[in-house]
Amino acid sequence: MPFTPRDPEVLKQLIAREVEGLRSAARRHAGVRTGEGAGAPEEAGTACACGGSPDRAHSCGDGTGGAAGDEGAEHDPWGCICATLPAIPVSAALLVPVRDGTGRTVDFTVRAGNHVRAAEWLEAPDRHAGRRLLEVQPGAAAGGLIGALSEVLSSGRALRAYAVDYTEHRTDGLHRTPLLYDAASCGGNVLATWRPARNRTELLSLDAQYIASMGWGTWDLLSGDVAWSEGLAAIFRAETGRPLSLAELCDAVLLEDVWRFGRLLTGLLDGEEPPGGEIRFSVLGEVRTVHLVGHPVIATDGLPWAVHLIARDLTAQVRSRQRLASSRRYGELLEEEAAAERRVASVLREALLPTHSAELAELGLSLATAYLPAESEAVGGDWYKCRRLPDGRILLAVGDACGHGLRAVARMAQQRHALAGLAHAPGTDAGQLTTWLNELLCADPAAETATGIIGHIDAGHTLRWACAGHPAPLLLRDGRAEALDTGHRGPLFGLVPGHAYATATVRLRPGDLLLLYTDGLVERRGEDITEGIAALMAVLVSCAGLTPQETLDRVMGSFVVEDHEDDTCLVALGFD
Repeated sequence: MPFTPRDPEVLKQLIAREVEGLRSAARRHAGVRTGEGAGAPEEAGTACACGGSPDRAHSCGDGTGGAAGDEGAEHDPWGCICATLPAIPVSAALLVPVRDGTGRTVDFTVRAGNHVRAAEWLEAPDRHAGRRLLEVQPGAAAGGLIGALSEVLSSGRALRAYAVDYTEHRTDGLHRTPLLYDAASCGGNVLATWRPARNRTELLSLDAQYIASMGWGTWDLLSGDVAWSEGLAAIFRAETGRPLSLAELCDAVLLEDVWRFGRLLTGLLDGEEPPGGEIRFSVLGEVRTVHLVGHPVIATDGLPWAVHLIARDLTAQVRSRQRLASSRRYGELLEEEAAAERRVASVLREALLPTHSAELAELGLSLATAYLPAESEAVGGDWYKCRRLPDGRILLAVGDACGHGLRAVARMAQQRHALAGLAHAPGTDAGQLTTWLNELLCADPAAETATGIIGHIDAGHTLRWACAGHPAPLLLRDGRAEALDTGHRGPLFGLVPGHAYATATVRLRPGDLLLLYTDGLVERRGEDITEGIAALMAVLVSCAGLTPQETLDRVMGSFVVEDHEDDTCLVALGFD
């Protein structure tokens, strides 16, 4: 088994040794260029671009001074440059600046050009000789090209890949193509070339890399040159012109995956095609998972002189798998927590809403209560209160704190205990209690809205009650059911601070049955709440002559859990 490094520094040292060994072997068989001694460059540099010598009078390429290199002809360096333009494989032209009265360059004249078109609908530069640049390329004005070329003259710095989104209105309609301009100062003139920013093959390649989240690169082991596709640069968040060396990639690999990357590279350096694999890299502080496959470029001497790597970014897929696994674990945890929460909340509810004592029976009242969850074992914020106060009145209340679970139970307990404390204030009526409870909820920024009914029943069985956005109680009397008038009903608890709640009075008779409930009993999917109330009243009518407990049993028998999305609390009070 070959040695596979697990440390980045060891892996880089191994790569350096292998590359140096390949270079040494290549040097033994490489050809040697002759004539590289001192003085050779200078001698080579004495020739003119046309093949003539500057110390000889000759003319080049413009058809006015005779054949190139003729004895006695006048030397024309601009003619030499113009003569070389056809050899340039992209659109090229020699441009002469046109200046205004202040000396500012406002345009250029095309002195000469070649025959290469940058786009099918653009003319070749040699058709423009003697004409203004803005005349033959009117779309360049909007792209700032004149200013960029002027800067070349004033600064002496060459222009590299200056992008112009060239748009031109021609007789057959609008045309657009992205062009890249290169230019250099040339004796007071400008030699410029331009080419399409992307040809069709490059655009298709870029689209494929983007869609597949992939890219490729080549590392020349002998020269050290590195070339990356834009897709690979995007994966590693690198500049296209600044690809990473193999050593820099070693530094980016996560320590746990160094051995995987090392196994791939050592195989390629041995001239093999090892299997690919998923390798994680740290890219600008972010962990990215990349599937790498490689191919060595083998020379005729059997030695690999370059390696190709193809990479596909799997980061999104890996994260998706991780999220799915995490969601499953989180779902299981939530189920466990929900079950525990339901158990705790159920115990709390039993403690907070106990079956009432027999003290009400001494006053000629019979009480039955029930709690109906919307889901099995679910708990919510519905509550009731029915007890005898020190002044002899009966406090009767029902409420609904929004939500489910422990938080709703906590809000329910807060409201119920607050009412219990406020109710002992001497001389208070139901309207005042409702107003005070509303102020408590409005003053608490963490509180949420709630509904409720608060009332007092005196010794004469007169009910004085206030309502905070809650469904009206139902009264069963003489075989008929009706909802108590809610003309005095006020807003929900916690909604309008400072609101003073009014009360209404109802005289209760022997044989009456009063039913208080929360809205979960009458709200159904896709149905108006008035329809649910009407259905409840119909069930209540069928309960004429039954005890409060028998009435609740029948009401609960008509309650279909699947039809309801909220829990409900029921209080039935009979008057003997």
